[in-house]
Parts: sequence; structure tokens; C-alpha cells
Amino acid sequence: MKNFWKKLPKPFFCLAPMADVTDCVFRQIITKYGKPDVLWTEFVSADGLANFIARKKLLIDLKYSKKEHPIVAQIFGSNIENIKKAAALCQKLGFDGIDINMGCPDKSIEKQKAGAAMMKDPLHAIQVIRAAKEGWNKEKRKKGNTANSLISAVGSPISVKTRIGYNKNEIETWIPILLKENIAALTVHLRTRKEMSLVPAHWELMKRIVEIRDEMKVETLIIGNGDVADTDDGRKKCEETGCDGVMLGRAIFGNPFLFTNKNVLSEVEGHVRVPQSGKVKRKNSKFLQVLGFSHEYARPDHSEILVLSFYKKLKLLVEHTKLFEKKLGGKKNFAIMKKHYKAYVNGFEGAKELRIKLMETKNAKEVEKIIKDFLLYKKDI
Repeated sequence: MKNFWKKLPKPFFCLAPMADVTDCVFRQIITKYGKPDVLWTEFVSADGLANFIARKKLLIDLKYSKKEHPIVAQIFGSNIENIKKAAALCQKLGFDGIDINMGCPDKSIEKQKAGAAMMKDPLHAIQVIRAAKEGWNKEKRKKGNTANSLISAVGSPISVKTRIGYNKNEIETWIPILLKENIAALTVHLRTRKEMSLVPAHWELMKRIVEIRDEMKVETLIIGNGDVADTDDGRKKCEETGCDGVMLGRAIFGNPFLFTNKNVLSEVEGHVRVPQSGKVKRKNSKFLQVLGFSHEYARPDHSEILVLSFYKKLKLLVEHTKLFEKKLGGKKNFAIMKKHYKAYVNGFEGAKELRIKLMETKNAKEVEKIIKDFLLYKKDI
């Protein structure tokens, strides 16, 4: 298995790992309508994967399809031996790489000395990275790849996702520690752990992070994360800061076309082009809501927008729900889908009332009936 990171176009775009969001079903929807350059799984406990009994339940979080390649398995944990075992398992399962979460601010994760807690113990963070490389390469050698262990370790597709610091900006000390480990890629969420997502991302720091990488003369790819609106915005941020790619998270909610080439998107069923300028924009926006068009996609030159009809969004909602029930029914709580309903159902007349009804559903059949009734009502008025 070759290191895919070295073959990516620049800038490249990644889908962020999000717990109870980026499961195999959601990724399948994204892959169908607009696949990014790299996909991530939800993050999975290394301790759980290392435990034979717990592993059976967690493997559902590591399901993926061939069409999703390249795909990275994100793990978290602090136990060195379990990190090795988890890395070896992910290699065995055919993942293209492993990402180590060193930025999650969730208290339950930090109690395990994982996630953002890693920033408070840099020496242990180094050990975790080396353990992941060792586990990955040990499994790789079992498959007959007997390359020199040092070369293999340097070329391993091990990446890290972190933040700019714990309580304050620590990029001058924290980032070099990670880069010295010759990781394939480093994703930096441009906020501190203390800031969570309560303040705007500090994109003004990204240029310096890239400079640190260049000064150290390492080949690690730098990925920016935080407040990236869409691919145009991401491309602009890469041009301005020099980072190699961007990771998008919240922007994907209710918008499976996020990573689609916008020139192609204009031809997709359910989309229309609308001139955008001053008063015309506001007038069109109101007019389109009446017609049932809602989701806006900004153009690079801001001369026009692409609008996704509520009809198309609701069809996607039903498709997503049915697929969830087919693939994950009985294995994951149906309530997970309701996070997506909040995103799919907004921006059009009657959305609030429809959301309330959908929040009471228990299965795909109920969801489909409510959507059909709503669309029939819309057709009649």
C-alpha cells in the first residue's frame, strides 16, 4: 500500500471526522454526490479496537466502501500498546492511512489522556505517533513488504489532527514537536482547546505554521481547518497562507454537493443559476423561497449563486435515511439521523414545522410518509 498523501493534487480537500456524523452511510452519500480528495472515518477508540470483545461493536465505525478510497481511519487513545494494535488493525482492514486525534476537547476523551490532552504532554504525544507507525509497519511487513524499517517509518501514512494550543497559541513549540516525527500530514484546527469553536478560526496563524514546516525542511503536508465555507473559500485560504489543503466539517451538513465541481453542479437536477448583485440578490432570494429553492452556493466571482431546491434536499434526506436504516439499522441509534434533519430542513417556508414532525420519527417509513405529505401539500398550494 503506497503513501497516497504524496500523490494528492494541491490544494486538496478533506472531509473532517465528526462523531455520529461521518459514518459509512453519510460518507456513501457524500461520495455519490461530490467526493472530496480524502475521507476520514469517525474517530474510534484505540483501547476499544485493541480489546477483542469491544472491537466487534466498534468495527461498524470502520466500515467503508471501495469508492471511498483514499480513506483515513482516525483513532484516539494514549495507551502505547493499544495504539500499536489499533494501527495494525487499520492497516489490515485496508485503510490508506491513520490519523491520530490530538485536538478533541471532549472531557471524556481528555480523561483518557487523549485528544486535546496530548498537547499537555508532548513527550507522550511523540510516543503515540511512533507507536502508530510501528503498528502500521509491523502489519505491513507481515504482508510481505520488507522495506527498511527506518524508510518505512518515514514514509508511513500516519497523520495528526490537532489545535494551535491548549489554553493559548503554542504553535512555535507544539507544531515543531509534531513535525519532527516526519508525519505524512498535519491538520491544524486554528483555535485553542479553550476556545472550542466559540471564536473565529485564527487563519492569520496558518502562514507561520507553513513557515515552520519549511524552515524544518520536512515534507509533511499542512491542512487548515476551521471556518472554511466551501471549496472556493478553501482554495483562497490555501493561496493566501501556503497550506497544502483544507478540511471542511460543518459546511457539509445538508449539502452533499459541497465538494462537487461547481461547473458540473450547475447541470445537476434541482439546481438553478441566479444572478447575484445588490437588490437583485435579495429579490431573487425571496422569490426563490416561494418557489421552493433554498440552499445557496457562492460563486468564485460572486456574480451568481447556485440554489438547491427544497424538493431535492428532501429527496436526499429520504435517501440518506433509508440507507442509514439499511446499513446501520439496529447497530446505531436512529436518533443520529436527526442531526442531519436539522441541516436538510431549513431555509424554506414550512421548514420549522416539518423539522418538528421529523424529530418525532422512529424509522425511515415514518420519515418518508411525512416528506411525501409535505410535498403533496406544497404541490396543492
